Amino acid sequence: MPKISVVDDDPDFVLLCRAILEAEGHEVVAAADGDEALKVMRQDKPDLVLLDVMMSTTLEGVVVSKEIEADPELRNVPVVMISSIATSEYAAEFPDDEGIPIAVWIPKPIQPAVLLKTVRRFLPPPPPAIAKEAVVEREEAGDDDW
Repeated sequence: MPKISVVDDDPDFVLLCRAILEAEGHEVVAAADGDEALKVMRQDKPDLVLLDVMMSTTLEGVVVSKEIEADPELRNVPVVMISSIATSEYAAEFPDDEGIPIAVWIPKPIQPAVLLKTVRRFLPPPPPAIAKEAVVEREEAGDDDW
């Protein structure tokens, strides 16, 4: 089962991501800040990281992405940066002139279909039995649009 690390200080966002991703058969490991995320990732390497920019500090996610790239065990893990910084009062602080080691950027608020499409770009599909269970659960819940 593909493991996704969701790093965000907003518990509602983490809960939403967990519901969407687990319904698709992914394992989700959450962390509320960069230090916690790096500690967990170094103990149990994820297959993908969904990383917020603004957490304990305005650019904490940028720092974390650089630490992931510098770590020989983690550098090949794709990082998807998800943030609302571009539309926030901190937009001018975001470094647009330097390379940030991420695979892709997604602005918040995020649509579930966009999240899933992005995750599918970087991870193999879950095993058929897990994917089938997720579809059945959604159908039983009457939830056609995530």
